[in-house]
Amino acid sequence: MNNIPIQGVPGIPKPAVIPIGVKYCLYARKSSESEERQVLSIDSQIKEMLLLADKEGLEIVTMKRESHSAKETGQRPVFNEIIEEIRQGKYNGILTWAPDRISRNAGDLGRVVDLMDAGILKEIRTYGQRFSNNPNEKFLLMILGSQAKLENDNRGINVKRGLRTRVEMGLWPGMAPCGYLNQGLMDKKCQVILDPDRAPIIKKIYEKMAHEKWSGRKIYHWLRFELNFKTVGNHNLALGNIFRLLQSPFYYGIFEYPKKSGNWYQGKHEPIVTKELFDLVQQQLKRDNIVRTSHEFAFTKLMVCGLCESMVSAEEKYKQLKDGTTAKYIYYGCGRAKDRHCKGGYIREEALIDQLIKVLDQIDFNMLGVQHKFEEELKRFNKFQRGVLGFSDPKAKHDNIDSKTYARYVLKEGTNQERRELMGFLKSKIKITKGIVTIEQ
Repeated sequence: MNNIPIQGVPGIPKPAVIPIGVKYCLYARKSSESEERQVLSIDSQIKEMLLLADKEGLEIVTMKRESHSAKETGQRPVFNEIIEEIRQGKYNGILTWAPDRISRNAGDLGRVVDLMDAGILKEIRTYGQRFSNNPNEKFLLMILGSQAKLENDNRGINVKRGLRTRVEMGLWPGMAPCGYLNQGLMDKKCQVILDPDRAPIIKKIYEKMAHEKWSGRKIYHWLRFELNFKTVGNHNLALGNIFRLLQSPFYYGIFEYPKKSGNWYQGKHEPIVTKELFDLVQQQLKRDNIVRTSHEFAFTKLMVCGLCESMVSAEEKYKQLKDGTTAKYIYYGCGRAKDRHCKGGYIREEALIDQLIKVLDQIDFNMLGVQHKFEEELKRFNKFQRGVLGFSDPKAKHDNIDSKTYARYVLKEGTNQERRELMGFLKSKIKITKGIVTIEQ
């Protein structure tokens, strides 16, 4: 490489030469080491490298910042952009703080060295070193990059060992669950304490489920609309979070780490509930689960309440008849997810079907979907005729089948699954307001 000498500046050590024909990309990436993170942020790296460029007369044509980890190959978009621009000839040098800013994995390091082997990348300059297309300098670059990877690997092993030691001591290695707070003191790292504002409410949630037989949805409405309960992050507890909270053994003193590993530990934190209360809640959850999963309704989550826009839900009612038998009725009504006190009312399934049939001509269907379902049903019927009844009419044609007629048949005589499939072809929005079905196009 051609170089020319430069004159020294008083008070500043002079380099031996200035590289000719090298245009640099200044690349700054946040370090993964906590000590360096405090001393060398991206801005401070850029400041130091600009001073170096000014002192040594380096030509910088672009500047790029990145905060992605360099541990995995090909996962840094800015670094990938630099590699592509070097191939395009936009610049042929990289100026960065240290070799480990370029790569902490073998894959990315190999890409850089390949560019140097091809003569496309002329030089990599760091604060205290320079690497060019020279066997010894490339070898040193690869050693330093490999050393960075070794440090990453060892750090990962050390972190896992530290976490394992902490959980064996009964300390929780993560964000404290709702009802607890993380200790902010360094000498009490991984220790959680009771949240004085939320822990009593968590206990009440367990008690209402176990003793008062509250459902998860009733607890959700109680927390959101009566207590205005918020997490530490100022969020409402979703219904799914409530069920996960009610199934977490952490609240009576033990925890599994990692999840689904089968490794259980006795925590040092103060329990919010007793083991007996926790077990009562699990029995209640199992009972509720049987009720929730033993029935499939035809029209749930396919219509909305006309008053509050909550999804329509369903429930079964039983009535003892005079002849000693029991009649079952299915009622549809507002799920009250958006308004606990909604007065949307209820409608029996038979009445709902009758109304749907009457307004069927107003409903916009995906006719291709309905036609496809009809053809599938026709094939099944023909197969039944041939295989069971022993006859069929090969000349029969059904080109002019009225899809709405088929839809009426499914609503009246179809199974719950067939009705749900049919309703899935709706383009119109169906609302139920106090037992009255309306269509919104």
